[in-house]
Amino acid sequence: MPRKRKLLAQLTALQNTTSFPQICAVEQLNTTPGADSSPKSSKYFVIEKQKSTQLQEDFFNQPCVSLAKSFLGQILVRKLPDGRELWGRIVETEAYLGGEDEASHSKGGKQTQRNAAMFMKPGTLYVYQIYGIYFCMNVSSQGEGAAVLLRSLEPLQGLDAMRELRGASRKAPTRLLKDWQLCNGPSKLCQAFGIDKAFDQRDLTQDAAIWMVPGQDLPGEQDVVATTRIGIGNRGEWAQKPLRFYLRGNRFVSVVDKKMEREMAA
Repeated sequence: MPRKRKLLAQLTALQNTTSFPQICAVEQLNTTPGADSSPKSSKYFVIEKQKSTQLQEDFFNQPCVSLAKSFLGQILVRKLPDGRELWGRIVETEAYLGGEDEASHSKGGKQTQRNAAMFMKPGTLYVYQIYGIYFCMNVSSQGEGAAVLLRSLEPLQGLDAMRELRGASRKAPTRLLKDWQLCNGPSKLCQAFGIDKAFDQRDLTQDAAIWMVPGQDLPGEQDVVATTRIGIGNRGEWAQKPLRFYLRGNRFVSVVDKKMEREMAA
């Protein structure tokens, strides 16, 4: 019996001296020396790494015209409530320069409840309704009241879901829309991506349902057509300013300026 008690005492002492080092060793397996102590296998670490590829505030923080051009070729991503992701390449934009721009909702520097997003940090969504039915989506830039209208996308992923959303928004008899018809206009774009007034004032750099990622093979100056904006009515000289930009030769653009393209070719 004395021998048995002695063995039990030795075993107890061994457990007491090794339990904490064993726990520490397991924790060290999931960390990198010299780095932070967060586990690299954690799902939160993986999500953070994936999100780091999206466009950040420094991209949006540029003058309106520059941002309107820089958007061309970038990718808009929309995550639906059911988890499906819609991806579209931006192929057409319009710049609205704020207070001096007679065609802008913020002309004269007037800030209202409706246009408040235009005065918020660059990368903020400004979504407004037209004709009491359709929605248009803009992104704020540098400059008081300045924002860029997203006019057209080239659908890349989730086209079936886009067709479903477009069909649910249309009152006319449903027919199968061709790929180039899904997002070739500002309101069509919003329908296809399920964007409504609830997206107004959201931050593209922080939102979990909509963001942007860098595109591949971004266009050069020779690939961009600069022409007049669409549907702004009688705004004097502002109706003639070349503040609409689109990718030349892209069939997903809403309205092509053939005269300007011929001049560019010449």
